[in-house]
Amino acid sequence: MAERRTFMDGVWRLLLLLWAISIIFPVIWILYQSLRTNAAFFQDIWALPKDIQWSNYSKAWNQYKIGQSLLNTLYYVGVSLVLGTFLTTLNAYALTRVQFRGRKLIWGLIMLSLFLPGINALIPQYILMKTMHLTNSLTGLIILDSFGENVFFLMLLGGFLSSLPKDLEESAFMDGASIFQTFWRIIVPLSTPGIVTVAIFKFLGLYNNFLGPFIYLGDPSKYTIGVNMYQANMKMQYTSDWVTMFAGVIIVMIPSIIFYVFFQRRIMEGATMGSMKG
Repeated sequence: MAERRTFMDGVWRLLLLLWAISIIFPVIWILYQSLRTNAAFFQDIWALPKDIQWSNYSKAWNQYKIGQSLLNTLYYVGVSLVLGTFLTTLNAYALTRVQFRGRKLIWGLIMLSLFLPGINALIPQYILMKTMHLTNSLTGLIILDSFGENVFFLMLLGGFLSSLPKDLEESAFMDGASIFQTFWRIIVPLSTPGIVTVAIFKFLGLYNNFLGPFIYLGDPSKYTIGVNMYQANMKMQYTSDWVTMFAGVIIVMIPSIIFYVFFQRRIMEGATMGSMKG
């Protein structure tokens, strides 16, 4: 029996279609503008390119040093992702599976932090990083992002871990396993779907992170993708080489688009599963 669609179903579908168009259209516009000349761009911003200028991409790669910034981003995102995901999993396990005095108080303080704007911690963090001589360093940025826990990820993974049966740990303890052995050999393998979900969200957040690298990195040779493209945008008031700028934007979008295309199903399934089990 076919489902009956109501008027509101049609309205929601129309709204979702308009939302999708509002996201896709600017990307398509930037793409075809990156294949034009500056003269053609300033003459008519809506005209399609007559002669495709692939040289804009090589020019953007060399002029904006996108290769170096990609390597910096790979180092920053890769190490932060591995270390941060491990620490988030460890923290979620300790707060949901290990019984100790003050656990509920810690959870309460973590929930309270949701009401505090993250910008409030900016000045104390900067003073701490400067005191420890970790500014203008990708490694210092990795330490800041890895040890600075994200409450959303902690809640997401904590809800997933809470659903696992307690009998597994009790059996491991009876066999002589330590807390860490139980965590690493039993909890982590069973929590792989939730951990992968958190890792995907962390990757997207780290790759698109701008504020942290912008504040802490002063050496252009250490810029990540976000800061590098911001500096390229600042040059437009002097050069007005917009088509090269658009080509650079398309290049830096490719990794995140590919990542999302391959993992979009895992993102939706994992996020839904984590919220349901929490």
